[in-house]
Amino acid sequence: MRTQGPVTHPDGPSTIDSVENNGQCQQKCVAAASSDCCTAPGLALQNHSVVLIHDWLTGMRGGEKVLEVLCELFPHAPLFTLLHIRGSVSPIIENRAITTSSLQRMPLAAKRYRYYLPLFPVFAEMTKARHCDLVISTSHAVAKAMVVRKGARPRHVCYIHSPMRYVWDRFDDYFGSNRVGAVPSRFFFRPIANALQRYDCKTNERVDVFVANSRFVAARVRRLYDRDAVVVAPPVDTDRFVKVERQPEDWYLVVSALVPYKRVDHAIAACAALGRSLKVVGSGPEAKKLAILAGQLGGNVEFLGFVRDDDLVGYYSRARGLLFPGIEDFGIVPVEAMAAGCPVVALGRGGILDSMNEHTGVLYADESVEGLKAAVVRFENLSFDSTEIRKQARTFGKDAFVSGFNAVLADVINSK
Repeated sequence: MRTQGPVTHPDGPSTIDSVENNGQCQQKCVAAASSDCCTAPGLALQNHSVVLIHDWLTGMRGGEKVLEVLCELFPHAPLFTLLHIRGSVSPIIENRAITTSSLQRMPLAAKRYRYYLPLFPVFAEMTKARHCDLVISTSHAVAKAMVVRKGARPRHVCYIHSPMRYVWDRFDDYFGSNRVGAVPSRFFFRPIANALQRYDCKTNERVDVFVANSRFVAARVRRLYDRDAVVVAPPVDTDRFVKVERQPEDWYLVVSALVPYKRVDHAIAACAALGRSLKVVGSGPEAKKLAILAGQLGGNVEFLGFVRDDDLVGYYSRARGLLFPGIEDFGIVPVEAMAAGCPVVALGRGGILDSMNEHTGVLYADESVEGLKAAVVRFENLSFDSTEIRKQARTFGKDAFVSGFNAVLADVINSK
C-alpha cells in the first residue's frame, strides 16, 4: 500500500493551475448527455479530456464535499451519476452537464432510491462514461463501474470512500436479522448482497489507481479487492474555524447522523452514568429511540436536530469535548471539532487513527459504554492546548487534498 501521510507528496505541485477554457469544449459541455468529456484544467492534465463520476446526488455529505473540490478543479468536466435530485447539492456541482441513469425515472426514486439497490449494477452498466482520456470517480457503491474500458483508455482514478459497505462489513447494520427480520435477512437480502459483492469485486478491474480516504479504507481495499491504494485524506473546510475563539463550557457534544452504527447510544448512556450534560446535533431514524433512552436513563441530553453551519461552529467552540464513539471510514466531524480547538474522545478504530494524536484528545479501545466512560474520566484529568489541536486539523485542509490528489493524477498521466 502506497501512502502519502494524510495528503502530502514531496515532489508534487501544491495546486492545480487553471488554463484558458477551450471554447469548443465548453460548447460540448452545454450539450449535456451528448457530451462525454471536457478538456480539463491542470498542471498535469492540460489537453486531456476528463469525466467525473459520482454514485448519486441527493445531499451534501462528505462524499459530495470531495466531489465539489473536484468540480472546482475541473469546472467544465461533465458529471455522470445514477440519480440527481435538483437543488440538493451545491451550485458548484449543479452548474454543469449532468448525465443520470434510468434510476432517475423510476417511481419514488427521489425518496426511496436505496430500495433499488439490487438494480444498481444494471443502472451503472447502462450509464457509463467513454470517449475521454481520464475518468475520476468518487465511489462508495457503483460509481467505479460506470466507465467503458477499451484497451488502455480511458485511464481511471477512483477516490474510494469505502467498498460498498452495506454488502460487506456493515451488512448487519442495514439488513441484519435485528433490522429486517431473520427470514428476510437470510433468504432475501443475503443473496442480493452476495451478488453485489461479486459485481463489486469484478468491476474493480476497471480502475487503474485507487485513492483511499484513510489507511483504514486502504486496508479494506487490499482485503476485499487485493489492490493497493494511495491514501489522500478528504478536504475539510478548516478555514471557517480560524477566527473562532475557544470558550469551553461544561457539556459534551455529539455531531452525527442518528443511525445505529454511529453508537450515539453509547454517548448518551456514558454521560448519564457520569452525570455529564450532552448536546446532540443531527437527525436520523434513531432519533425517537435515542430520546426514549435518554429519558429512561435520566440523562441531561439536549437533541438539537439539524443546525446551520455557523451555529455548528459555535457548538464546537463551546463544547468541553467532542464524543465520537462510532467507527468511521475517515471522520470529518472530529477534524472540524479540532479545527475549532475542541479536543476529542474517540473510539480508537477506523479513520480516526489518521487524524488524531496525543495532543488532540483521548482514544479508547473498548467499544462499549464502559469503555467510553473510562475514556471521559481519563480525558477530564488531562489538559489540551487548543493551538496544538488546531495545528493538527489544518493538515487536513483543502489545499492539502488538492496537492495530494494532483500528485496522484500526475503519476497516472506520466505512467502512460
